[in-house]
Amino acid sequence: MVLSFASLLLLLGVLRVLLLAAPPTRSVVFANRDGLLTYPPAVTELPSRDQPMAGTRYRAPQAPSTAVITRAGFERLRAELDELWRVRRPEVVLALSAAAAEGDRSENAEYTYRKRQLGEIDRRVRYLSKRLDQMRVVDTVPTDLRAVFFGAWLLLEALDEDRELKVRIVGPDETDARLGWISIDSPLARAALKKRIDDEFEVELPAGRARYLIVEVSYTGPV
Repeated sequence: MVLSFASLLLLLGVLRVLLLAAPPTRSVVFANRDGLLTYPPAVTELPSRDQPMAGTRYRAPQAPSTAVITRAGFERLRAELDELWRVRRPEVVLALSAAAAEGDRSENAEYTYRKRQLGEIDRRVRYLSKRLDQMRVVDTVPTDLRAVFFGAWLLLEALDEDRELKVRIVGPDETDARLGWISIDSPLARAALKKRIDDEFEVELPAGRARYLIVEVSYTGPV
């Protein structure tokens, strides 16, 4: 009878944790000198217990944002959602259950850590579930291959600084500063859209107004 009562308390504790709803985190945006707006990428690994949780929070792009994405980007997000829901969430729930059985939760660091982990995963799952339904996948190539549209790789010449810049215009959910992938909502992308090779354009960036020349456009791979 004592064992049964302890099991019931454990079950109630886990259910209480699952019902806790933490407020969504605020999105953070970074911009470099070219105004390439980038968002912190989704975390690919859950941190260890000794790592601070603040740097591992899932963050969604700032709303409102254009709900377009490349085919590859869509498949990556769908795979992430599947892994979170089918693999990582059950793992954390089991670990949370084990931690809850250890005793006083007010002094149980493992319980607190796993509870926060579960909250981060659930926020990301909710975001991806809603966002994927809103997405429009763009996987067609425009007829004018010399013009700039969504998905294009660009080689730009910064006329005021005598340097080149390589970027690709993608959806807000797939930006990557390391690859030069910029959001279609960024100032640089908006200014370049529908321009053609050899066109010049100006854009207002965080560092001031800048001028660029479109040197090359590609829809098959990096320039």
